[in-house]
Amino acid sequence: MPGPEAAARQPGWFLILFALAAAGGAVAYVPLLTVLLPQRIAELQGAEDVAVLARVTFFGAVVASIANIVAGILSDRSALRRPWILAGLALSSVLLIAVGEARSASELVLLVMAWQVGLNLMLAPLMAWAGDCFPDSQKGVLGGALALSPALGALAGSLVTYGGLVPPEARLWLVAALVAALVLPAVIFGGARRRAELLQPRPEVLPGSTVPRGQAVRRMWLARFLVQVAEGGMFAFLLFWLRSLAPDFPENSAANIFSLVLVCAVPLSLLLGRWSDRHGRPILPLAGCALLCALGMLAMAGAGDLTQAVAGYVIFAIAAAIFLSLHASQTLRVLPAPEHRGRDLALFNLTNTLPAMVMPWLTVLLVPELGYSALFVLFAVLSLVSAVLLASFARPLATPGN
Repeated sequence: MPGPEAAARQPGWFLILFALAAAGGAVAYVPLLTVLLPQRIAELQGAEDVAVLARVTFFGAVVASIANIVAGILSDRSALRRPWILAGLALSSVLLIAVGEARSASELVLLVMAWQVGLNLMLAPLMAWAGDCFPDSQKGVLGGALALSPALGALAGSLVTYGGLVPPEARLWLVAALVAALVLPAVIFGGARRRAELLQPRPEVLPGSTVPRGQAVRRMWLARFLVQVAEGGMFAFLLFWLRSLAPDFPENSAANIFSLVLVCAVPLSLLLGRWSDRHGRPILPLAGCALLCALGMLAMAGAGDLTQAVAGYVIFAIAAAIFLSLHASQTLRVLPAPEHRGRDLALFNLTNTLPAMVMPWLTVLLVPELGYSALFVLFAVLSLVSAVLLASFARPLATPGN
């Protein structure tokens, strides 16, 4: 039986539809968690309430982690992906709209927790479905296409809150409609896209390598976790840090820099992903991006003015965005058991949720006494360790041109 790398390539139209479906997941949560949820809390409490927001964020992250694992297992055991995606889309859409109808902070917390269940019922089988459909020879360009997710998520957040374009009471309805419009085409037209070769047992050693799959999985998990700690820290404290250098630095400028980074990352991710497919070097771009993350952080730590600081951040943020999108697809290459693909991807999803629990403590311990420079040096070290972990098996793992 031909190996997974020899499976038939997917047509471009399906790659595009799948990338849009994955972006639908980001559109589902980015506007809510970054803008609409804090606004709803302020409406309920009469003012900004950091304690309620922290409670919603923490319990939501816990539920998301558990729900993602359970949803992955369910899609594995049923050997089905699309029905679970549709069920999760329907449930999350209904609960998203219900968030706007919450009448108390406690009700809001419970609704967001329930919404996380529906969202992850959609997201977990969606990413596992990618592993069922896209051969190793397309995983680089798939990862590049996944860079659309954060960019469209940020764009959706801007769209639903732009001026008076959308009435406040219609914003959650619009988000739900956008998610459905992005997710449904891939699910409806992708019925015969699974590849039998990708559902067969995988060899214990990565093709073209001496690295056991189990070892590669552990290194990939830890490498992503370390970069996510650094990326999560910068996402949360970017504005505070910039204002420590320039007290009058405006909010919208920080948002514009963040959006510009995400937009720039899309074509660069596609180029690097395509290069990795053609040359059979799937891990090398990941190691290179992790190294760039470290260099960007060191530039930020040593920045003497705002221009140097922003330049260092742009280097770090673009490298991190490329790393995370390419890593998401190349993880599918190293997972050992197709029959447990949903469960295993859910365990990788912990690298997205656990940093949110680790990063605040690092910030509280370091910044008050040593300043942001010490925090950035620590993040640079974490990114450098990630680069070393990946460089240890960054040799060719596939035949170029497959």
